[in-house]
Amino acid sequence: MRRRFAWTEWTIDLGCRHGQHVSIRRYLAWGRTILELMTFLNNQRHDAHPAIAPHGRLLLAVSLMRRLGFLALLCLATVFAWAQNAEAQSNEAGSTRSVNVGVYVSPPFVSEQAGNYDGMAIDLWEIIAGKLGLATHYVAYPTLRELVEATRDGEVDAAVTNLTITHKRAAVISYTQPWYDAGLRLMVPEEGSAGFRSVVAGLSNAGHLRAYAWLAFVIVLSTILVTLFDRKFDRDFPSRWREGFAESFYQVMSVATSGRTSRKNLFGWKGRIWSAVWMVCGVAVVAYITSSVTSVMTAVSIEQGINSLADLPGKTAGVFTGSAAEDYLSKVGIGTRSYSGIESAIAALEAGRIEAIVADAPILEYHAHMHPEQKTAVVGSLFHPDKYGFAFPHDGDLTKPVTLQILDLQESGTIEDLRLKYFGNAL
Repeated sequence: MRRRFAWTEWTIDLGCRHGQHVSIRRYLAWGRTILELMTFLNNQRHDAHPAIAPHGRLLLAVSLMRRLGFLALLCLATVFAWAQNAEAQSNEAGSTRSVNVGVYVSPPFVSEQAGNYDGMAIDLWEIIAGKLGLATHYVAYPTLRELVEATRDGEVDAAVTNLTITHKRAAVISYTQPWYDAGLRLMVPEEGSAGFRSVVAGLSNAGHLRAYAWLAFVIVLSTILVTLFDRKFDRDFPSRWREGFAESFYQVMSVATSGRTSRKNLFGWKGRIWSAVWMVCGVAVVAYITSSVTSVMTAVSIEQGINSLADLPGKTAGVFTGSAAEDYLSKVGIGTRSYSGIESAIAALEAGRIEAIVADAPILEYHAHMHPEQKTAVVGSLFHPDKYGFAFPHDGDLTKPVTLQILDLQESGTIEDLRLKYFGNAL
């Protein structure tokens, strides 16, 4: 007698990361075979006929041993496969890789607040790191040059900032696919803001300061003479020297600045003529001072006006240490002074130690937009176009997978969304 069993095909989800499923239908079929075999053996034990020949019994025993051996091998294979799957699951769960990422603070790509970093470059890296299973530990560097050197020497696994892709850097580090198009622009003080020092220097170079000194001497001498004159001929003139000198100085400055006088006419028609001469001298003095200062300020504005790269020869430009702008201006022969970041460069610009700042356009535009109180302007069109990318040591293994992720994020529009988040449509 042979019994049959009804079996249902089940599927078990082992929680694999990518949703794989392992079917146990095969295992259930093996179990069914074992149960049927056991049933058969049991029936044979009870129903065996004594008339069966010994030779037939031997063949039956050999057949049963072969089937049992085959089933044993299948069971071992099943256990081994299950163990391998469990090990793969365990490895997958603990596959997070820790990486050291070097950064250079350069808003809005990398910003730092209370030890936490954000910005467009940081947001992009965090998205990629999440997809690749990377746990990031950030290490800040004060200049771009030090960041590149640390990446080259393997101190960090990646460099994340607005790092321009250049031939010089590509010789020592590996770059990903570019993820941002940029270029250089100029930052200068706002128009019409000729500094006091510049105006004084212009007046001195034009010889006007010496003329002003002579005018001051004439005014003081005239004040003394008028005081002596009025003390002698004007009975109503103050008797004390201090009050009399102040009264005379007021009269002289009134003539010099406005061309008008309120003095008494002590000598008839001769006094009137003398007063008229004084008024003409005063008008001439005012006209001379006004015209000289105006002409010097105009000349200073023309000489110091910087509106494009063509205006930089003969002047000193501020750049960031180790930046692409520093290398480019050095090649074209323009004098530079390097600074660690934009804040120190703007301080030098306001102090008159440099005439302009040359740096990546997005950095200058963002800073001018966020700090209108600093009275700076970004001028000229974009020049020396460049591109940003993430960097890795030459022997690193992250360049290709990160590049593939960047391509995917460009196609999906994620990078464009990040650009709009930090720059909007205006920049």
